[in-house]
Amino acid sequence: MLQDNRFLNAGPNAPAARPALKLAPPRRRMPYTPVVAFATIVALFSLVPLGFIAWITVDVGWDTVKQLIFRPRVGELLVNTVALEVVTVPLAIVLAVTLAWITERTDVPLARLWAWLAVAPLAVPAFVHSYAWVSLVPGMRGLQSGVFVSVLAYYPFLYLPVAAALRRLDPAIEDAAASLGLGPWAVFFRTILPQLRLAICGGSLLIALHLLSEYGLFVMIRFDTFATAIVDQFQSAYNSPAANMLGGVLVAFCLLLLAIEVLVRGNERYARVGSGSARPADRRRLGWYTVPAMLLPLVVAALTLGVPFVTLVRWLYLGGAGIWRVEVGNAFVQSIVLALAGGILATIAAAPMAWLSVRAPGRVQRVLEACHYYVGSLPGVVVALALVTITVRLVLPLYQTFATLLLAYILLFLPRAMVGLRASIAQAPVELERAAMALGRTPGQAVRQVTMRLAAPGAAASIALVALGITNELTATLMLSPNGVQTLATKFWSLTSEIDYVAAAPYAFMMVVLSLPLTLLLHAQSKRTAGQ
Repeated sequence: MLQDNRFLNAGPNAPAARPALKLAPPRRRMPYTPVVAFATIVALFSLVPLGFIAWITVDVGWDTVKQLIFRPRVGELLVNTVALEVVTVPLAIVLAVTLAWITERTDVPLARLWAWLAVAPLAVPAFVHSYAWVSLVPGMRGLQSGVFVSVLAYYPFLYLPVAAALRRLDPAIEDAAASLGLGPWAVFFRTILPQLRLAICGGSLLIALHLLSEYGLFVMIRFDTFATAIVDQFQSAYNSPAANMLGGVLVAFCLLLLAIEVLVRGNERYARVGSGSARPADRRRLGWYTVPAMLLPLVVAALTLGVPFVTLVRWLYLGGAGIWRVEVGNAFVQSIVLALAGGILATIAAAPMAWLSVRAPGRVQRVLEACHYYVGSLPGVVVALALVTITVRLVLPLYQTFATLLLAYILLFLPRAMVGLRASIAQAPVELERAAMALGRTPGQAVRQVTMRLAAPGAAASIALVALGITNELTATLMLSPNGVQTLATKFWSLTSEIDYVAAAPYAFMMVVLSLPLTLLLHAQSKRTAGQ
């Protein structure tokens, strides 16, 4: 450093030398304020369904609310719903955990094939499962049939997280338990199963919420739930107070399930200190149990994939080339357009909150993030009811328009977009944003040109997840789609309602084809999460 010669031989009273000036670019703050503002707007918009329930309750008056809620029909629906949840979820847990254990922790032959077949039923929409079984067994109806088809359609939502958790578990924990004298069954129930609690709770909650929102599956087997009653009431009388109050009960049920999941999950610590064992877990030798262990995934695959496949092939063969009409192509194109538009818009809406959750965690961020996530637990029929009521009473020109339908898709699939985006943004170092600003980029340019480019694969995955979810969405599309708009799901539903199963087969087949990429993506994401 150069020194001023005037101070080289200065005495003790000489003035102190001035420090050298550092030429540094002015520090620019990250664009938190506009991002928070955008995320707040989306969060407030996501509260519309809850606000709708409160508004309707006040609007109709407490006396009317009591008459509409405290009546035998609501009690019947409540009993059906509780029975469905109480029976289906435990059966799905047993089936999913058993399959995950066989495919991940035993030496069963063709383990990878069985693992793929355990996930593949997600490629078949739930109402297509019901369509296949009703075609095969026309007498299927009631609670038992609903439980049977629901377990087959939804157990993969439990299998995926449980299998991923089994891959991540440190085998040293099992070794320590075994060294203390515990047998194989005791090791499983006392050491392994408690470590799966988070995965089981999360998957069970997902299945329970799907059961609340499912419409097509239960209508085809003639089992009444809140979702089927709300849609039937809506179709008989638009903007009916009875349908709105049933929607309020359904929202309360959703919030109750969320609270139960939090209580069951608990506050236990599941993370380990250190890297744990680097070796993979030893696969248990099945010995004489090899054949039964192979039969279980084989039978499940036959029930979940074989029956829909045989049914579709049968109806397609009976219909011949004549059932592949122009309407199938039109429904396919309209489904793709709506799915892509909804996927892109939902991802854009989720981007600010995803960025904030990684870059600026805090109390405000947690509240906003909770608003983004809770709406994904609401059934599509409730979101559709809210938008129908608001558009009819306040902005009638928006009723049954593409804009309202796309808004419903954004609300329903906002959490899906959040998950992929947040993970990708977390993998983009914040230092790169700061380096870009030091080189002259504005904060907004740094985020767009650096972080969002690095997060592009996650954004594409989010768009795909939302788009494929929209492809199979039924209730909101039925209630909000403009006249003349027919997606694969709605066209399939209109034909099956007329008992024209042959004509409905091409639409079911195309939905399965479009759902296959989602299944592949979920399976791959599960393996990446587990570090494989």
